[in-house]
Amino acid sequence: MTDFISTLTHEFTQNINTQIALKQKVYLRNQFEFYGIKTERRRAIQKPFLAKQYLPAKETLIQIVTALWQKPQREFQYYAQELVLKYIKDFEKKDVELLEYMVTHKSWWDTVDFIATKLLGPYFKLYPDQQRVYVQKWIASDNIWLQRAALLFQLKYKENLDTHVLISVIIPLLASKEFFINKAIGWVLREYSKTDPAWVIDFVSKTDLNALSRKEALSVLNNRNRTTY
Repeated sequence: MTDFISTLTHEFTQNINTQIALKQKVYLRNQFEFYGIKTERRRAIQKPFLAKQYLPAKETLIQIVTALWQKPQREFQYYAQELVLKYIKDFEKKDVELLEYMVTHKSWWDTVDFIATKLLGPYFKLYPDQQRVYVQKWIASDNIWLQRAALLFQLKYKENLDTHVLISVIIPLLASKEFFINKAIGWVLREYSKTDPAWVIDFVSKTDLNALSRKEALSVLNNRNRTTY
């Protein structure tokens, strides 16, 4: 594990760009350090480290991801979540604990949204019993990032989205003043409006949504209506 991370670190440090790093840091409100590696270049560097034949053993994943998550440069967290993505077909029930750790540590939208949609979404399809337990717990928590994950894990479900679950996560958060919560409510409704516009229109009309949530929820539908004239 140590050699794996050391080699990755070496590759990242060979591509430092301090000017880009400063801009990236400012963009995320000075919360994280960066090497200054743009996404396309980072993924090119990472490619050998995500190749099937070189992937670490599944039983070492928790240790590796935890170690990468503790590193100051944000590129390590971006790589770590893409590493976890390689194991979605091998998710075990206990892996929700790792995903929860990733959401609650060094939390910001740039990692939480990836984890929610690309990792938790598939995980909860595999383990729907865990969905009921964890989603309710997260909504009841005071952690806005767990709440955002609970809102967004169904974002790409399309016709498989469970509207009863969606309602159960939105209603308790209607009084929230948090931008990231209200934005997420609108975002998941907006995405589902592409699958079932009638349901979204009906829900929005009957629900006292925050103005931001309402605007986001209806944005696709309003754009469609404008193009018909």
